[in-house]
Amino acid sequence: MAEPLNLRLNSALDPQEWARKYAENPLVQIPDILEPALAEQVSAILRDTLTWRLVFPEPGPAGDGEEVVVQLTQQDVQRMGREAVSAAIGGVMQRARKNYGYLYDSYPMIQAYTSHWDPGHPIHRVTEFLNSREFLDFGQIVTGAPVVTKADAQATRYTRGHFLTRHVDEGHDQERVAAYTFGFTRNWQPDWGGLLMLIEEGMDVSRAFLPRFNMLSIFDGRRLHAVSPVSPFAGDARYQITGWFRNDPASGGSA
Repeated sequence: MAEPLNLRLNSALDPQEWARKYAENPLVQIPDILEPALAEQVSAILRDTLTWRLVFPEPGPAGDGEEVVVQLTQQDVQRMGREAVSAAIGGVMQRARKNYGYLYDSYPMIQAYTSHWDPGHPIHRVTEFLNSREFLDFGQIVTGAPVVTKADAQATRYTRGHFLTRHVDEGHDQERVAAYTFGFTRNWQPDWGGLLMLIEEGMDVSRAFLPRFNMLSIFDGRRLHAVSPVSPFAGDARYQITGWFRNDPASGGSA
């Protein structure tokens, strides 16, 4: 029987140290965020146990600028057939040329938790940890936010050809305090793409970050950023948990 997942932050972390660095520049990368054995457990959950959904946006049927987020399970892909799926992805690529869209594998952790998907799955313990006071208080201290009430979360897997075009994460009513990425990717090479890129007004990339293992990145999501396309010759998939620290009230029954 697998050991119970009892997640906690690495006791050696000093949140005040990272708060000072975040105040100087609102992007910090915090290594060894979990103790090594716990990071290995979360990595195994992402790599070996999740039922991934291919996600991408499509224009809404009303044609009013709203988008529909498509989530295709493996069963959906099989039912649609190769031609229909290829046509849908072709539309994603056409819109991406105009700097709109994304394509990657996702497991929507909050939706899964609140909708009671996959009862007993250990991913739900990860969702609970990300919404524990220990993790939320850590994010609140580092960002200097007056309050952090909850965290969005989705597990993501970027494989060859997956990408996220440049955007900002302003959120409705500015409830997003800061973006975070929780990395579980080993031995990634910069030539493989999949880099978190910060983009300046002149469209130059000011900084780019390699996916790393057991690394928590916290940054101001209102800065223009993107994930570069994963190369056709990438030797692995890029595994992350991503989301936002938020300051909106937690609704009843949510994670």
